[in-house]
Amino acid sequence: MQTYLIDFANLLLRWLHVIAAIAWIGESIYFVMLDNGLRTPKAAEDREKGVFGEMWAVHGGGFYHNQKYATAPAKLPNDLHWSFWKAYTTWLSGFALFVILYMANPGFYLVNPNSSWAWAASMTGWQANLLALAFLLGGWVVYNELCKRISPNMDRDGLLSVAVAVMMIVVAYLSTQMFTGRAAFLLTGAVMATAMSANVFFWIIPGQRRMVKAMKAGETPNPLDGKRGKQRSVHNTYFTLPVVLLMVSNHYSFIYSHELSWVVMVLFIFAGALIRQFFVLMHAGKTQPAYPAVGIGLILLAFWVAAPSPGAGNASISGAPSQAQISGLIDQHCTQCHARQPEHAGFSAPPAGYAFDSWEDILGHQTQIQQVVASRYMPLGNITNMSDDERDIIAAWEE
Repeated sequence: MQTYLIDFANLLLRWLHVIAAIAWIGESIYFVMLDNGLRTPKAAEDREKGVFGEMWAVHGGGFYHNQKYATAPAKLPNDLHWSFWKAYTTWLSGFALFVILYMANPGFYLVNPNSSWAWAASMTGWQANLLALAFLLGGWVVYNELCKRISPNMDRDGLLSVAVAVMMIVVAYLSTQMFTGRAAFLLTGAVMATAMSANVFFWIIPGQRRMVKAMKAGETPNPLDGKRGKQRSVHNTYFTLPVVLLMVSNHYSFIYSHELSWVVMVLFIFAGALIRQFFVLMHAGKTQPAYPAVGIGLILLAFWVAAPSPGAGNASISGAPSQAQISGLIDQHCTQCHARQPEHAGFSAPPAGYAFDSWEDILGHQTQIQQVVASRYMPLGNITNMSDDERDIIAAWEE
């Protein structure tokens, strides 16, 4: 019953997380589009009031007229709309999911026994949990310090972008060395997602509150608050597509179980940022297809890097393994989780719906079994100590 309750909580949290993320990302993309799509107001009276730009739009059978003020408007309404709870809800629900799914069973999901770093391979569960928390906090601290030290006045944002890109390469490499492949991709995405939410909490909203307070007091707002909020918002929009990709990557073991998974991760991160850049510029009236072209090229390069080597893994096996050999290995290494009634305490139902209670069930998933065993994704954390010879037998299986 306890496992079922955890699974049900996982379902509800995941639902909340996805809904909040859709709302936050959708609103963020909309405001970037709106900001870049503004045009100089045609009416002289609007320009005299301080209107910097405007956009006319039609949607849902109605017409909308959005205006942006470069300085303080004559009057601010009491019901001013603020955008922050979507960001906070996304991060809090995502962190809760991480606690339930990964930190509750770190030896299974976080510890990487195949790491080339001996200390990482031999970590205990609580050490892995502490390291994961430090990884998230450290990522935010480093990113924030880069912003503060390289471009504090928003006059060297180009150089800052290069520094953040280098930081993400380092994060991707470190994560794959210290954690299991799936957790590494998730934690790298979580580093970016944490930076996005922290940008809202520590910089964007406080700066906007100071601007509103100054306006209501009849004072001139500090222009740095507006510039800094814009800087962090721009960073958030470039993080968006890579974060979404990394968060759904746990369904595709071929990208995070590869020995060069950190390279694959970096290629996807840069591809997402470049594709997002195309849309940012398009909203400003500039169509530059080179950005998505290079992004697609990076995705194709990731496909090539992650592709399995043909015929690898069965050189030591002569002849096809028998049904008894395969079913014996599946029973020994898989069915404690992949059964209609799993024996493993962490599952109330077979993971991904794959149950191997009969030979027909096993045959129906032959391709998937061979893929995840060859990539070393399964058994998770190699908790059943599957040997290389046993993996070769699975790879040589023909039916």
